Amino acid sequence: METRHQEGRKGPLRRDVPPVVGLLLSMALMNALLYLCLDWLFILPPRSVGEPRHCPHGHFRMGQMSNCSPWLSCEQLRTEVRQMKRVGEGAVKRVFLSEWKERKVALSRLTRLEMKDDFLHGLRMLKSLQSKHVVTLLGFCEDDSTILTEYHPLGSLSNLEEALSLPRYQSINTWQHRLQLALDYVGIINFLHNSPLGTLVMCDSSDLPKTLSQYLLTANFSIVLNDLDALPLVNHSSGALVKCGHRELQGDFVAPEQLWPYGEDVPFQDDLMPVYDEKIDIWKIPDVSSFLLGHVEGSDMVRFHLFDIHKACKSQTPAERPTTQDILDTYQNVLNLLRDTATSQTREML
Repeated sequence: METRHQEGRKGPLRRDVPPVVGLLLSMALMNALLYLCLDWLFILPPRSVGEPRHCPHGHFRMGQMSNCSPWLSCEQLRTEVRQMKRVGEGAVKRVFLSEWKERKVALSRLTRLEMKDDFLHGLRMLKSLQSKHVVTLLGFCEDDSTILTEYHPLGSLSNLEEALSLPRYQSINTWQHRLQLALDYVGIINFLHNSPLGTLVMCDSSDLPKTLSQYLLTANFSIVLNDLDALPLVNHSSGALVKCGHRELQGDFVAPEQLWPYGEDVPFQDDLMPVYDEKIDIWKIPDVSSFLLGHVEGSDMVRFHLFDIHKACKSQTPAERPTTQDILDTYQNVLNLLRDTATSQTREML
């Protein structure tokens, strides 16, 4: 009787799930999670950049600042900014790592008086072109020939490979992020060619190292223009074209129209050198982009898809070269195409 009573109290029999079924369920769940995460893996994360344009003209905001502040005056630069060590020097200015209200900043000082016109031209450009494409201006003092800008510890764009070798950035050493840098670069040239001041030409670009030194690499891995000392204005309506400097230029990096056209038998004379327009910047884009793409997995595939637009950039006839907007559109289309292809292929493997 006792036995029957105990059996009557028993519920339905438990059936253990076979291990293979549990394994299959786990794999299915993992695949579902991977599928949902693919967009995160292949779509570039949004950049949290505090853009100077979000402040009224004459004001700035950087880093974690919640409010915009007016550009610092001569008196504030003299009393509130502590100069620390020199971190760079060019023909026009020396740059010092400095400190303002416990924030690292870059203080630029004129190197010598004969370069003051170039220095002041760069300052005028910096004031007029504040945007996400240009380093943030914090203050200036014409009397002391000083300019204060946001400090970017990664330094110039020429430090790209060194920066990508740091543990913090190794995970973004991919063709996607490198192509995004190329988009940033072309975006800056497009901004200059369509600036509020008119069509500006990037003249400080006689070779690749010189060109890279004009840009800074930010901590969130974007590019900003830093050196605006040589940005002459082109006006096609009035026929005003430009010449970059007064010396003879040589090499394959500069555009053909920048080379002395009269052969070796005729000595170079600046007044005989023909003028040119913004299409010289287009000629140089493929070389800068190739540097930015580097030699990581997938970069050769990017180069293959950019071959036609880069070939057009190298046209011997300036008028036949594409516009910066044409190049931007092509770069964005290639980024979207290759990203979607990589996403689709990975999903098919799951």
